[in-house]
Amino acid sequence: MTATVPFIENYGDLRPGLPGADLPWLDTLRGTGLDRYEALGLPTPKVEDWKYTNLRALTAQDFALATRTEPAAVGDVPELAFDGDTRRIVLVNGSVDAQRSDLDNLPDGLSVLPFDEAIASDPAIVEAHVGHVAALGRKPFVALNTAYLDSGLVIRVATGATVETPLHLAFVGAAGDEHLVWHPRLLIVVEDGASATIVETHSGSGAYFANGVSEVTVGSDATLNHLKIQTEGPEAFHIAAIEARVGARGTYESFILSTGAALSRNQIGVLLAEEEARCRVNGAYLMRGNQHVDTTSIIDHAVPNCTTNEVYKGVLDDKSRAVFQGKIIVRKDAQHTDGHQLNKTLLLSDRAEIDSKPELEIYADDVTCGHGATAGEIDEDALFYLRSRGIDAETARSMLIDAFVDEALQEMSREDLHDTFRAVVAAWQKGNVS
Repeated sequence: MTATVPFIENYGDLRPGLPGADLPWLDTLRGTGLDRYEALGLPTPKVEDWKYTNLRALTAQDFALATRTEPAAVGDVPELAFDGDTRRIVLVNGSVDAQRSDLDNLPDGLSVLPFDEAIASDPAIVEAHVGHVAALGRKPFVALNTAYLDSGLVIRVATGATVETPLHLAFVGAAGDEHLVWHPRLLIVVEDGASATIVETHSGSGAYFANGVSEVTVGSDATLNHLKIQTEGPEAFHIAAIEARVGARGTYESFILSTGAALSRNQIGVLLAEEEARCRVNGAYLMRGNQHVDTTSIIDHAVPNCTTNEVYKGVLDDKSRAVFQGKIIVRKDAQHTDGHQLNKTLLLSDRAEIDSKPELEIYADDVTCGHGATAGEIDEDALFYLRSRGIDAETARSMLIDAFVDEALQEMSREDLHDTFRAVVAAWQKGNVS
């Protein structure tokens, strides 16, 4: 095979050694991903979904596939700033590090297996779910991830189980002096009547490209709080896709807080597949320097009586740039849809840029939908008010930024995790983003 697009130069040699290579269904799925990736190629700004995000800096570097050998220096693995109990699973360069992880004595109803172990010990559940939610379509990075399917986690919450303890997935990049790429897959299955909270943290050092896909199934009357903090270093590239399917009366809640990486993109797709399904897709981004962050979402109301709430707020300083592309689709039969979307960005510099494109695509006539986008500078009247009360300029500015971002944090239903995310915002304000 002659590679015509990056990241698959040695794929033909690597493929026979991938986990589960002897399983025909898995080999076929990988082949489908490879074919789709080669057909699509890497997106350029001529592709509408990538109009505002240029991948030139990513393709200018050569990345080698990360191996499962021990990295030269992992560094500190972050802990959640959380008062309650958590269970931590550590993934280094996309693969589970069992020695640093709490894989034993998990709460009742919760099963967590490294992707390769799940393929070996319970291939049926992997076959039943992987590739069924994450559509390849026009998504080259999902297709590339599918071509490899070599690392990550399979998480299952059993029918009726309530897992109160947050599961902390600590993704750590440790590239050392190399330029590495990895393609982890999270397969998350929350069965009927179950509930759980998953908190991802993404940190690391060195030059690397993390291309992750989360494939999520939320059953009837089930709830998943899926929260994410991304604080990677200035040489990192972070491209992630979340694809979720929500059943009847189920709830999928996403919150993504981004302060790191040279370039990051979170692509979120949620299918509200059965009546009274709900999703809350919220987040915040804080960027400085030449950082670029992209949030692109599609919420698909396929049936009647479903609800979407989406709020994203951002703070941009220096020459940083943000992209927000949010679309709510209401299908012809999806009457009584309730869908709302809002993007607000605070510009701290006249060199910062936000490209915001909220969209409603409605084919039904009995719906309640709305969207909006605003961008502006710090309110000088509010700043003057605080200064007139004896508060210095820097502190006053910081207070206003905190208040602005906190409106987004309030959208998280797990109030006990608000301070965890506030700590990240405070660190960004102090300049400690790596």
